Amino acid sequence: MTLVSGSKLGPYEVLGQIGAGGMGEVYRGRDPRLGREVAIKVLPASFSSDADRLRRFEQEAKAAGVLNHPNITAVYDIGSSSSDGAPYVVQELLEGETLRSVLAGGKLSPRKAIDYALQISHGLAAAHEKGIVHRDLKPENLFVTKDGRVKILDFGLAKLTHQEEGSQVTGLPTATAGTEPGVVLGTLGYMSPEQVRGRPADARSDIFSFGAILYEMLSGNRAFRGDSAADTMSAILKEDPPDLSVTNQSISPGLERIVRHCLEKNPEQRFHSAHDVGFALDAVTGSSSASAIGTVPRAHRGFPWLAAAALAGIAAAFAAGHYLWRPRAASNPTYRRLTFRRGNLGSARFAPDGHSVVYGASWQGEPLEIYTTRPEGPESVPTGVRNADLLSVSPSGELAISVRDRFLSGPAGVGTLATVPIGGGAPRSIAEFVERATWTPDGKQLALVRFLDGQNRIELPLGKVIYATERGIRGGLRISPRGDRFAFLERTGGGRTSLLTVDLAGKSKVLVADSIRGQGLAWAPSGEEVWFDDRGERGQFVLKASDLAGRVRTVATMPVGLIIHDISPDGRVLAERYGSQPGILGLAPGDARERDLTWFDMSILSGLSDDGRVVLLDEVGDAAGAAGAHYVRKTDGSPATRLGEGQAIDLSADGKWVLARQPDSRNNLVLTPTGPGAPSTLEETTFESVSHATFFPDGKRLLLSAAEPGAKRRLYVQDLPTGRPRALAAKGYGVGPRPISPDGRWIAAYGEWSEDFFLVPTSGGEPKSIPNTRDLDMIRWADDGKSLFGVVGGSIPARIVRVDVATGRREPWKDLAPADLSGIIEISSIYLTPDGKSYVYGFGRAATSDLYLVEGLR
Repeated sequence: MTLVSGSKLGPYEVLGQIGAGGMGEVYRGRDPRLGREVAIKVLPASFSSDADRLRRFEQEAKAAGVLNHPNITAVYDIGSSSSDGAPYVVQELLEGETLRSVLAGGKLSPRKAIDYALQISHGLAAAHEKGIVHRDLKPENLFVTKDGRVKILDFGLAKLTHQEEGSQVTGLPTATAGTEPGVVLGTLGYMSPEQVRGRPADARSDIFSFGAILYEMLSGNRAFRGDSAADTMSAILKEDPPDLSVTNQSISPGLERIVRHCLEKNPEQRFHSAHDVGFALDAVTGSSSASAIGTVPRAHRGFPWLAAAALAGIAAAFAAGHYLWRPRAASNPTYRRLTFRRGNLGSARFAPDGHSVVYGASWQGEPLEIYTTRPEGPESVPTGVRNADLLSVSPSGELAISVRDRFLSGPAGVGTLATVPIGGGAPRSIAEFVERATWTPDGKQLALVRFLDGQNRIELPLGKVIYATERGIRGGLRISPRGDRFAFLERTGGGRTSLLTVDLAGKSKVLVADSIRGQGLAWAPSGEEVWFDDRGERGQFVLKASDLAGRVRTVATMPVGLIIHDISPDGRVLAERYGSQPGILGLAPGDARERDLTWFDMSILSGLSDDGRVVLLDEVGDAAGAAGAHYVRKTDGSPATRLGEGQAIDLSADGKWVLARQPDSRNNLVLTPTGPGAPSTLEETTFESVSHATFFPDGKRLLLSAAEPGAKRRLYVQDLPTGRPRALAAKGYGVGPRPISPDGRWIAAYGEWSEDFFLVPTSGGEPKSIPNTRDLDMIRWADDGKSLFGVVGGSIPARIVRVDVATGRREPWKDLAPADLSGIIEISSIYLTPDGKSYVYGFGRAATSDLYLVEGLR
């Protein structure tokens, strides 16, 4: 049934057709009763007699209709045509484009990709909580609205999990155009291994598809793609996609581990829930904004991008605390650092003597291990218990630990609960699928949080459920000193949590609702308060306390991130300080030593002038604000100069002009002088997106890598300042930072279908392959116009070679790395002068955490 504008479908007025697919036709409509425009999806009458197609269409409406989440398309109504009985479903009308259209412009920045991924994970978590699995997640079924919100579309292949018990599906995978009756449900290239094998698919199948999509957003390439359907299916079952660091040097190892964890072939080894995926992504984004460099220190931690502060600075910044309901003496805290090695902490607790400390940590990249230490000495003593994190310490010195065979990058997810003496020994297993645990005050029983049947269950004793929730529980499970109730943080979405208590009879109470942006909590010795870490309205870190009536007071404010782990009977606090910062180093002309050119808290390198004296920086952290900002700085170490908001793209060879992207825009470009003068916006084009742009050596033209609506990416040349882009003959090529030869005749570009680099003539004509470049990322042309500088992907130090473009012959040039290699996780964004003698490069150092003993807090 094709509907014409002005016709009626039930109470809805048809305004025009939007699109069509395997599951029906979509129209723009108007609901006169509410005065709003809607999207109407109609199953063609010729298919309405097909029982299977009709069942799936109705299932889409019913499945989506029970979901109410900002990242899932809302379903308003369902009905059938009075003329031919064709069923239809009425949904919210979305303005924007599919993720597939967004990806036509190439890979996304890590910040944007993680932003989208977080939204998708939140939507999936909401669906999975209702027992609904999408089973056909792909870029075509994800919609990006004009305000940047991602919506999950098309639950036509969704299932209610209780309906699939014992079901079997067989057949072949679908093509990307749609899903035909009688085939394996899913879409080729994004199917999970269990779907390829025709087995039932649960929520973990969606997580695999999510991982494939996140990989594509970050790399610009499909995770699994072959010359035929059989080749693609074989890749899904047997092969891993290339490392993300090969296709995008700004990807952090922590983010790559998240993608790999999603793409495990065995569903048992993937993330157990979309909530867990969100937790891990929160750790990369700091629960507020993503960065180009980062690690995942632990999946339940947020805000990892704060610079480390000196101990004296931490102490000076704590403010006086007071009750809201009665006066209290001001805090005068002192701080003593307990750990001194580079790495990440797990959990920490006071030992039964109230003086010694037990904690789990991964130092210098070694496996997680449990240690003991004392405040009077710097040494920590390993207990010999490895691949485990601490959960609780009993009054008699028995440790409750979580033993895990796999780690993301820290103590994330569920594990096997075991007990072991504090002095070490062989762990005794208690229960599986345990996330948190705590000894009762008498040390006779263990209360625990187990993830079973899609719920986090608080059990005491083992097997007796006193509280269950489909939401995530953060910060540990903490029992009151009197042993009469538990306190915990329950995740509510958007990186926020609520503070709850539940008594032994299962009666729960919300003390602080849906507003906490922290990670840790502990009972005060009196048992009358629960202390927790949080962030204030302006982003500052705050230690707070809530009494059992839900009245909250501020204990202290802090300039850096601290996580509370434990409080001793005499009121001393164990707190973790964590932080990391990317950096930029450069060798200016005439200098003998590299200079630190990092500016604010999140400096990302974006360009270098050909004389090596001016560097272009992007600032994407807290200092730059939500829109980000770009700066130029001289390599002699002079202060940086702020040029404007938005993402910097390129610096002209003479260092006089900067090309930037306007905030929240993919194709509006701004030309800004680095000296006197006003910025000018380039004439808006018809491009769907501009993935990269760079100046020609003469500074009079731009090279654009862009895509027109519905077309593949290609290269364009644009005269400055007012010219219109002209397409080159070659299609399907992308470029790196300095791809144009000194004479302006050739472009060193990579083919979207090939790992090789090519010489693309700027005058038109056929590209020519550059031999021996498959394992390289190109940096720039050398000054002789006959060779290129490239970096061998993935190595630390970064190995720079000079490659002859005609023969492929390589000459070693330089190795680049900071003098202190401890914790270095990547070297990226390398820029050289044409002679290769001066340079700048970015690096990432692993986020670290240190344990402190804090005394004097009230």
